[in-house]
Amino acid sequence: MRPPRFTTGARIALALITLFACAFYYLFNKLQESVERQYLEAVEEPMVDAAHLFASVAELHLDAGGGIDAAPLRDAFSAAHGRRFEAQIWDLLKTRVGMHLYLTDAEGTVLFNSDAGTDEGADYSWRRDVSLTLKGGYGARSTRTDEADDDSSVMFVAAPIRHRGEIVGVASVSKPQAAVFAFRDDTERRIDLLLRGALATCLLGATFIVGWFLRPVRKLTTYARAIRRGHRVPVPKLASGEMRTLAAAFEEMRDTLEGRNYIETYVSSLTHEMKSPLSGIRGAAELLAEDGLPPGRRAKFLANIRAESDRLGHIIDRLLALSELEAKKSIDASGPVDLAELLQRVAADHAAALEAKDLHLQIDTAAGSSIEADAFLLEMAAANLLQNAIDFSPRGGRIDIATQRAGSSLKLHFDDRGPGVPDYARERAFDRFFSLVHPDTGRKSSGLGLCFVREAAELHGGSAALEPRPGGGTRATLTLPL
Repeated sequence: MRPPRFTTGARIALALITLFACAFYYLFNKLQESVERQYLEAVEEPMVDAAHLFASVAELHLDAGGGIDAAPLRDAFSAAHGRRFEAQIWDLLKTRVGMHLYLTDAEGTVLFNSDAGTDEGADYSWRRDVSLTLKGGYGARSTRTDEADDDSSVMFVAAPIRHRGEIVGVASVSKPQAAVFAFRDDTERRIDLLLRGALATCLLGATFIVGWFLRPVRKLTTYARAIRRGHRVPVPKLASGEMRTLAAAFEEMRDTLEGRNYIETYVSSLTHEMKSPLSGIRGAAELLAEDGLPPGRRAKFLANIRAESDRLGHIIDRLLALSELEAKKSIDASGPVDLAELLQRVAADHAAALEAKDLHLQIDTAAGSSIEADAFLLEMAAANLLQNAIDFSPRGGRIDIATQRAGSSLKLHFDDRGPGVPDYARERAFDRFFSLVHPDTGRKSSGLGLCFVREAAELHGGSAALEPRPGGGTRATLTLPL
């Protein structure tokens, strides 16, 4: 047999690798978004303070009419931008002031811009930071100097300049975000390295766990292959309780395949079933040996011997048929079977049994009730189901047989109006030698008929089941694939 392209261990490992990779990729993206947002929030917060600080300074230099004198701030920024220093902030070396300020009047006209006087006299009333602040709101914006470069964004935060409670202008500070992005990129690199390390650790751990978990499976595989080759090998010692249970199941299967349990079960069950008729035959024979037995009683005992002998022969014939069926791996031959014709033959074979109990049989087959099957096995299964319905039907009752298409399956229903099957017996009814007491005779059958039905159904890839019939009685269903 050609080995599979991917072993179970490889599939589990591949699934874990895919799962971990997706999880870490999702986590990295979320962390990346979170890092950038938090860095920008960390920069924006002190810029709010700076904007209000410069607005307060501007308010100290207002004239009597509320006009803004930008000279003091112009001088301060000119001096600040001329300063040179070295500030080592972790891996970033800062050497000059990177913050700028512009002032506008109440109309949004730029009065002063620390960035080399850019746009002084221009109308900034349409800019978000200015327009919102002049309306009494919180004004902020982020604008790219290069639309193609995400890192070229400049953040603006504004604060109102007030005179006697009225807004007479705006102080807006700006700071390029590139300086922040340097910290962001460094943090993302560190997160990336940490996540890669964590992913590698998880994958190594998963590989170890998969190998450790599959180790007993490999032992059981070796054990099963040794059995297939006919070697006598002991059951492998396994630590896991589930694996020990599985190993025990392998050993039980081995015993069954070798025939020990199979033969013991058949012999034990057959012996049990033969005791009753043999006892009847022995007792009748002993009475027949007595002298002076009246002819009427002699005839009765002879009839008992014949009946019990027939019962023994019936058990043996059914057991042989069942054992032959259980030994099959697949059906020998199949062909198109017309269920309507098959059921009519089965009904004709059971006409005497139906008449003896005055039972009415109704057969209703759906159109196109032809199926690919082994005709002999299917007829035997149908005969057993009909006989079972006859045995449990009350005198003068009715039995219905109907076919029903259900998707890709064909269902064959046998409905009787008997006492029904108790819940505890519904699953066991298909077990070998299990039987309920027949209402008419007060005796049990061989318990092999329904077992034959189940074996025939499973050999065709179908199933057999018993369930309560709506309105009383039992419905036996034989399901076969179309």
